[in-house]
Amino acid sequence: MKIEKTREIGFCFGVKRAINILEGVARERGGVETLGAVVHNQQVLQRLAEIGVRVVQGIDDIRGDMVAISSHGVSPKVEEEIRARHIGIVNTTCPFVHRVQIAVRRLDNSGFFVIIYGDADHAEVKGVLGWAEGRGVATLDEKFIAKLDSLPRRLGILSQTTQIPAHFTGFVKRLIDSVFTKDSELRIIDTICHDIRRRQAAALELASRVDLMLVIGGHGSANTNRLAELCSTATLTYLIETAEEIKPSWFQGKNYIGITSGASTAEPTIDEVLARLEGL
Repeated sequence: MKIEKTREIGFCFGVKRAINILEGVARERGGVETLGAVVHNQQVLQRLAEIGVRVVQGIDDIRGDMVAISSHGVSPKVEEEIRARHIGIVNTTCPFVHRVQIAVRRLDNSGFFVIIYGDADHAEVKGVLGWAEGRGVATLDEKFIAKLDSLPRRLGILSQTTQIPAHFTGFVKRLIDSVFTKDSELRIIDTICHDIRRRQAAALELASRVDLMLVIGGHGSANTNRLAELCSTATLTYLIETAEEIKPSWFQGKNYIGITSGASTAEPTIDEVLARLEGL
């Protein structure tokens, strides 16, 4: 059996940055709370918990005088509420996510109604929409936009950072066909993360050459699920969180195995998967 990893694998820049910040603060203070999971990966969260990083789900749950904002970011309103309680903030928001936040604020200040192509329930998207001060929506279905009452004529369209570029482009094209009318103005900003774009391209290239693809990452991770979705268009693909999930029966008649990972998957987890495959 031949095994090949993609060029882009392991932590992305934003996740690596967030974890480095948290590790430094936790060691300096003897621990730190994070508002929501810093990343959507249980193995990483367990390792951080061992050095005193504790996840809280809401502002009311904060017990200390400092809290870390996750790499997914939050709305300005949430930040204001934290500061109003005299709690310090450690901001680990990914710079690529912050770029989307700033773009949304500029669109809103210019009078555009903001449309985010993304999962409305995802932490990143919720936080980003907060920068539109309530004048925006998030959806993966352009038909939802067409059904809105009194849709403004000035629309600003952006994407959740982890979406598939071709899907975002298709969404925009369909949206133009369904809502673009006389005197309408559309402003489209490509906000898909550069790292995610390279990771997806590398994964798809490898998937097109192998008999089976393993995508390693959290089952609840948006970027990992997008990777698995993309790879499955080219070959048989399994999304696994740990090496324990691997089933030997998957590899019957499969001689060439490809490996990639989500942006919040740690190297030790990838190494464990490789060791498991080599032992089959």
